[in-house]
Amino acid sequence: MTEPIPAQKAPYKIDVVEGKSYFWCACGRSQKQPFCDGSHKDTGITPIKYKAKRSGPAFFCGCKASAKEPLCDGTHSRL
Repeated sequence: MTEPIPAQKAPYKIDVVEGKSYFWCACGRSQKQPFCDGSHKDTGITPIKYKAKRSGPAFFCGCKASAKEPLCDGTHSRL
């Protein structure tokens, strides 16, 4: 298994739509951050499905170290 690569040391603010599913890149290799583009192939890391509970801003983890993945928990400030 490969370790995730931090994409950035800050969250991604994304306006999500209630009921829509999003697939967060957990490996850090996607060119479409913070979402998966299939770059995780052969890493042993898989994307995390997030279904929006309401429409509005959501803050997706960019450092790939959040304990609340796929959402940011502030871990990036301690890296």
